[in-house]
Amino acid sequence: MTTFKSFIGAAALLAVSGVAQAQFSSTVTAATEYDFRGVSLSANDPVIQGSLDYSFGNGFAIGAWASNIDYGPAYDGKTELDLYASYTGTINDKASWTAGAVFYDYPGSDALSATPQRPAAKLQIEPYPEFYVGGTFGPVSLKQWYSHDFGASSTGAFYTEANYTQPLPANWTLSVHAGFSYGDYWDEDGPGGGDLFDYSIGLSYVWDRFTFGAKLTATDADGDREISNTYFANNARVVGWISTTLPWVK
Repeated sequence: MTTFKSFIGAAALLAVSGVAQAQFSSTVTAATEYDFRGVSLSANDPVIQGSLDYSFGNGFAIGAWASNIDYGPAYDGKTELDLYASYTGTINDKASWTAGAVFYDYPGSDALSATPQRPAAKLQIEPYPEFYVGGTFGPVSLKQWYSHDFGASSTGAFYTEANYTQPLPANWTLSVHAGFSYGDYWDEDGPGGGDLFDYSIGLSYVWDRFTFGAKLTATDADGDREISNTYFANNARVVGWISTTLPWVK
């Protein structure tokens, strides 16, 4: 946590020079579930998600994002709050690079002991940081993630992702994603139980100030690792959403 706070502090100091061009924005999303790298963090149930973002106008940005979650009856906590900071630089008119950090927090989550009124003890969802670097080259973007304490497990994890976005006629957009989770956390004898590949393909449509979308998402989990229609589902399924970004500009 100290490393993340130091990163945020440094980013804020460097970003001061762009305050004159700063801009607030907020995106609100209603989705059929919270899909995180091919895994459902809401037990396949609907979610309401929202962000508050602040761009300094010089490449630096900070923000916060929140969503309801459902890890099952064994865990205490129903909310995820992500705090993040990033810098994006221009390479040329078709390419850019970015670097940043995300701190995943779970307000209200505690380790609860069993009581006569609550016979089963509950686990705490503990916060952890993650860092990334990436680049965008036309319709293709690549990003490399790393956490030295993924899921507050005291083990490291990497996540490599590639995304392809192609505008289509009549306000439609095609999006294709592929990601790979690996590292100590994802070793066969680690908490993740083995490397995991996830992928998705989706379409979105912009109507007035709203975006409607749907995607087919899945992982390569099979056998005992494949989970469906319950907590941490990682099977093939369709996720839909509607979102809007504020302020609405005429």
